[in-house]
Amino acid sequence: MSPRDAILAKVRAALKTEAGDDARRRKIMARLRKAPAGVIPARGQLPPAERTELFCQMAEKLFASVHRLKRHDEVPKAVAAYLRARNLPAAVRMGEDPRLEAMPWDGLRAFSVRRGASDGDDDAGVSYAFAGIAETGTVVMLSGADNPSTINFLPEHHIVVVDAASIQGDLESAIAGVRTHFGRGRMPRTVNLISGPSRSGDIEQKLVLGAHGPRALHLIVVG
Repeated sequence: MSPRDAILAKVRAALKTEAGDDARRRKIMARLRKAPAGVIPARGQLPPAERTELFCQMAEKLFASVHRLKRHDEVPKAVAAYLRARNLPAAVRMGEDPRLEAMPWDGLRAFSVRRGASDGDDDAGVSYAFAGIAETGTVVMLSGADNPSTINFLPEHHIVVVDAASIQGDLESAIAGVRTHFGRGRMPRTVNLISGPSRSGDIEQKLVLGAHGPRALHLIVVG
């Protein structure tokens, strides 16, 4: 028996059910097909421009910094300016997202772009968010070669590009968008929901940034 089979056997024993319980399987599948919608908070149900503004406000309340741009080709200069303002090396780590690759990084002088997953030695990483969530200022990050999850957690500074058009009012809408993007029955290996930089208040209830991840989250909202 594999470890997986052993775990599932213990779960079935606790539920007092059998592996071949077809009636239970049909009930579960019916529930999945007709899952009831959750309660949707009214806060994020706004017109697009107001929804984007709420997203930015909520992100800043969670200690993220936000910069607004009109065009995607302005992103490299904005990233370089962020690094320069914080006396950081002119170098970033990013994945293979075609939207990032299409940006004019070559137009920056003495600027280094490293591709692939982070090995933990990067000061700054750049990712492209799948979506934003207005009600909480959260970015939705999908794992994969386009945007490796290591970039979400290992660099000290995480810079995330967010399309204003991708900002949803609520979590439920954002997750529905992930399901629609991948198709029925398929999902990425990991979906990370990131709200502000890493922080902890465990020690003497004093807030510490960068406790178990990036100490700074910088959002570049385009559009």
